[in-house]
Amino acid sequence: MEFTAEQLKKNAAFKDAVSALYGGGLDYQAERYASLYAKHSEKYGAGGKFFSSPGRIEVIGNHTDHNNGKVLCASISVDNLGCVTPMDGKIIVASIGYPVVEVDIDDLLPNADEYGKSEALVRGVIAYYKEHGYNVGGFAATTTSDVFNGAGVSSSASFELLVCEILSVMYNDGKIDAVTKARAAQYAENVYFGKPCGLLDQCAISLGGVSYIDFKSIEDLEIANVEWSFPDIDIVLTNTGGDHADLTDQYASIRSEMEQVAAAMGGAKLRDVNESDFYAAIPRLQNKVSGRAILRAIHYFDENARVEKALDAVRACDAAAFGAMINASGVSSYELLQNCYPLGDTAQRIPLGLAIGKRLPGVLATRVHGGGFAGTIIAYVRRANTDAYVERMRSVFGDGNVYRIGVRNSGTREVVELG
Repeated sequence: MEFTAEQLKKNAAFKDAVSALYGGGLDYQAERYASLYAKHSEKYGAGGKFFSSPGRIEVIGNHTDHNNGKVLCASISVDNLGCVTPMDGKIIVASIGYPVVEVDIDDLLPNADEYGKSEALVRGVIAYYKEHGYNVGGFAATTTSDVFNGAGVSSSASFELLVCEILSVMYNDGKIDAVTKARAAQYAENVYFGKPCGLLDQCAISLGGVSYIDFKSIEDLEIANVEWSFPDIDIVLTNTGGDHADLTDQYASIRSEMEQVAAAMGGAKLRDVNESDFYAAIPRLQNKVSGRAILRAIHYFDENARVEKALDAVRACDAAAFGAMINASGVSSYELLQNCYPLGDTAQRIPLGLAIGKRLPGVLATRVHGGGFAGTIIAYVRRANTDAYVERMRSVFGDGNVYRIGVRNSGTREVVELG
């Protein structure tokens, strides 16, 4: 097919893909795809495959997955987009605006010097696939992303899953299942990238749509697809400022403190601990763990219950009940989990965003989003009030930092193969 923006806008298959992945924006996506193809073909020639890997939102279930808890999450209508050509022996990823990543597919030992770098993510995915008997091979990818970086919609997991899907399609006939790809991505982030994340981000992106996930058994996840039932409610993300890049230790402290409580109660994770026994043990726990660890454990138990109630509300199309759970989750994250601003932070952008947003008309619910400490808040806004909400938040946080997003019903996938 001709691969200019004008030709793409006339192509029925491309129009269907844009509608499914982004919910609209044909002109923008046609220009985006055509521009990326032009950059890629300059170096690697005509032809190739397009792959799209979405961002994600955590609907509810803040910091529960890493202790075998419950979450409600969704993939969303922003993505990492890659134009890809096979190559022998190595993987090269040229992400627009970032240094080129190059990895030898036979050099797979973890390297502490690569912690926090994209090379580590690519190397880790390859290693996981090889260790589990999947085929690997080289490729060159030119990528562009509108998954805003360092602001809680999982740009790193989106990148990881992009690599996972390219290897699945190109070298495994597209047969690697969504959960296996998510596990490969998490492994890369934990072992090679140096970030002790749970599995929520990767599952949300790989599965697509709205997903209920119970992580009680990491080997046998309980997963249910849930239809989003609020057509008159918009989802708005606001990047309030700050960056997650230097906050790994503060994220890790949430997991480690929850696990300290679990260990004091004879378990490995909080999911191993009976909630009633935990409350009964608080007098003696104070001599073993910090008060903050106890508060974070209280958040964990309460949040699991809220996830179940929010799931019921979505299934019942009960907006009021859903909003009540989201707001309660936000208060708990603020007061008990304590991930609304970093230690010593005086800018306090997330608290500022929440304080402004909750006072605006039509806001059903709002709370910190994702890992917290810096970056994003999420709001569920009545559609009649969305324009006013967006305008007000942009006046404070900038035009490029407030995003209306939609739920995307497919996870990471191949989009278009060129002739």
